[in-house]
Amino acid sequence: MNPTPATPTKSLAGTGLLAALAASLCCITPLLAIVGGLGGVASTFAWLEPLRPYLIALTVGVLGFAWYQQLRPRLAAADDCGCAVPAKPSLMQSRGFLATITVLAGLLLTFPYYGARLYPTAAPRPVVATSAAPVLQTSSYRIGGMTCEACARHVEHDVQQLPGVQSVQVSYEQGTAQVRFNAAVTPVAQVEAAINGTGYSVLNPSATR
Repeated sequence: MNPTPATPTKSLAGTGLLAALAASLCCITPLLAIVGGLGGVASTFAWLEPLRPYLIALTVGVLGFAWYQQLRPRLAAADDCGCAVPAKPSLMQSRGFLATITVLAGLLLTFPYYGARLYPTAAPRPVVATSAAPVLQTSSYRIGGMTCEACARHVEHDVQQLPGVQSVQVSYEQGTAQVRFNAAVTPVAQVEAAINGTGYSVLNPSATR
């Protein structure tokens, strides 16, 4: 019997999934930083952001070719008497396996659009009472390294944990953050350190208003 060569579905699916993962790492790591306490690794894969369109194209191309290989007509193998024998693909060469990989890749590629919803909401906090009158101030920062809305939610989450912080508003589109806090409880330097601790960087330290 002459077996039909197996299609490279497994390797193509793996390549497509890895490309999709690489395209979304810059937005997945901020969430991992909160869940796993990974701190400064949040911006480790920010350098992948400019490559995202190419990685998406690679993912679509590889998985598209895998589906072409999966759906194209195949020549049936023949047994010793020359009768056609239906090919029996393995689990990792099946359409179900490829469909699962395609769905996973789609979830990874679209993560930047829904990932911010997975973060806990940073609600305003009451000002911590001190013996002196509260010294409330608002500091405006320009932040470098953010690549998606999930990055902004990461900064908001970490800065909101400081005891003297009343509210935090971070804009990924503008690359800015506004923090209102009690300077008698939390100094400006501590706010800046909290932002830098997320893995992103304050571009205008100590700029207050």
